Amino acid sequence: MIKIGMVIGDRYEILEKIGTGGMSDVYKAKDHKLNRAVAIKILKQEFSENENFVSKFRVEAQAAAGLMHANIVNVYDVGEERDIYYIVMELVEGITLKKYIEKKARLSVKEAISIAIQVSLGIEAAHNNHIIHRDIKPQNIMISKEGRVKVTDFGIAKAATSNTITSNVMGSVHYTSPEQARGGYSDAKSDIYSLGISLFEMLTGRVPFNGDTTVAIAIKHIQEPMPSPRDFVPEIPISVEQIVLKCTQKSPDARYQSMSALIEDLKRSLITPDENFVVMNGVNVDGETRMLNDRDHIPKKQNGRVNHVTPEPMRLNENAAREKQRDRERSGAAARPAADRQKTKNRPTPSPARTKEEEEEYNPTMERITTAIMVIVAVVIGCVVLYIVGNVLGVFPIIGEGGNEGGTPVPTQEVEPTPTAVPAGSKAEVPDVSSGGSFSQAEATKMLEERGFRVEIERTTSSTVLKGYVISQTPTAGEKVSFGATVTLLISDGADASTVTVPQVLGYTQEAAQEALSAVGLKVGSVEEGHSDEYPIGQVFYQSYAPGGNVTSGTAVDLKISIGPKPHSYSCNIQVDVPTDPQYSGGEANVMLVGSDNKIYYNTTTNVFPILINLSGIQNVASGQVIVNYTVSITETTTDEFGNEVTGIREETRSEQYAVPFTEE
Repeated sequence: MIKIGMVIGDRYEILEKIGTGGMSDVYKAKDHKLNRAVAIKILKQEFSENENFVSKFRVEAQAAAGLMHANIVNVYDVGEERDIYYIVMELVEGITLKKYIEKKARLSVKEAISIAIQVSLGIEAAHNNHIIHRDIKPQNIMISKEGRVKVTDFGIAKAATSNTITSNVMGSVHYTSPEQARGGYSDAKSDIYSLGISLFEMLTGRVPFNGDTTVAIAIKHIQEPMPSPRDFVPEIPISVEQIVLKCTQKSPDARYQSMSALIEDLKRSLITPDENFVVMNGVNVDGETRMLNDRDHIPKKQNGRVNHVTPEPMRLNENAAREKQRDRERSGAAARPAADRQKTKNRPTPSPARTKEEEEEYNPTMERITTAIMVIVAVVIGCVVLYIVGNVLGVFPIIGEGGNEGGTPVPTQEVEPTPTAVPAGSKAEVPDVSSGGSFSQAEATKMLEERGFRVEIERTTSSTVLKGYVISQTPTAGEKVSFGATVTLLISDGADASTVTVPQVLGYTQEAAQEALSAVGLKVGSVEEGHSDEYPIGQVFYQSYAPGGNVTSGTAVDLKISIGPKPHSYSCNIQVDVPTDPQYSGGEANVMLVGSDNKIYYNTTTNVFPILINLSGIQNVASGQVIVNYTVSITETTTDEFGNEVTGIREETRSEQYAVPFTEE
């Protein structure tokens, strides 16, 4: 039973409970040996009694204790005491990524990619040490108050998956890979899948698969196609979309094969987000690796949206596959997967002349729209031709003379081609082509011109709207103007290439900070060492430009690296008076001064009070405690067996103690 104030391992004092999980409780504690705050994760009782689990947990936790990285919640110690199994970890003051997403609804693309890079660097360090996390999810990713991103719970996941653990104990099934959902072998690529799902949630504010039960969600990970994050947030750049889809391929062979490859693409997406550079790999039905062709993986754009070819659902076992085949044959649709039947449920029967590829891309709604547009265009062209022929033959002037008093010919008026025949001077409502930055210049221009408007283009840089897309329009959407009026479109040229956003590198090693700065086009300037009470040795505790600010590309950022806390020297000048106990009548007493680091700085035995203690040069200890142990003689009267009163003296050892502050020199 863990109680506040108890000491574990002769050094860790439990201060308060700060969290709980399926397998463990987390406490804030003080490490008296190193005089620092730590977090202690203590296994719950039901797992402590499972010898097989404890054995695997101990091995994995000890391996995780060897990991030291700026993006990992470092493990300092592993131990057991009185059937209490615990891990001592770095204490991170902050919130989980899950709570951060819930707080912001969804993250910006740059922030999500920056966090993903830091998470990937931490996971990469673990993979390089042959440690697989197996439970990557936003709940296991911490964001400190300084903006540092750290992955936690290394080691505990493998021990858990090696035993029969319920889904309530294990991490959320929303982030589990298909191979983990099937109970199969999992490796580094399982972590990549889970990170891809986490990145999806950062970008969209939701998870891709949901269901009433954990089993239902697990089946979706195995069978259902992964939705594109652009289905929910259209402004997500193509490279970021492709990174998410590659991470979350059903087959591990089709994903990124290493964290380093993923990190490379993530960094590149920060620089050229609109470039379609992600190389997608696929696996055919026989399980052999192949390269997808353009039809397999290049997104198809219709009506300003990107539609992705759905990967074939992964096969279940052979018996299930045969059963599904018989069901298809009974329904007369053996040649089509269930997903395709659902997709074409209301589709008209294709003509024999239509090819298979045409049938796959057939869209009845688009066909109706295309037909309507063609009819309108034909009517417009007919009206224009009729008007021109009428002018040449003199028909319209004659009609004008017949309808005008005095026979004065009505002057002809030049007509702008419009999709419908309308009276001169009538008004039309300007369509919305700038909402959310979702219309490209070509799409917006086509829509306006088809409705009879002229289009003028202006350009500017934008860090929020993709290059080539509409930022704003004049007149605004919904405004009524004359047919043929000019609509000015302000088009994004993308972010200003000459400025970049400064990343957060506090808490990084010098090497990691240099990589993060280089990824956005910045460089490291001067590097100095200094004392820091907050950041451990070897971590960046100062950067010359604040994170999130904009600076010119190529700017040098100065760094300072921690060499540990600044040494503080204290003195203690106090007077220890005679014990206040009225029964103390003199005699020898032991007087000690014990520092807050449990070290004894003064120890003497005396019968003369007061005692003066004058100490100096006490390093990094700001307080202590005076302890006076003394003996008192107590007279006791008792009755013997004959009823006679007997007087005797009994000695008793007592103690007085009180805290004393030290003075900084």
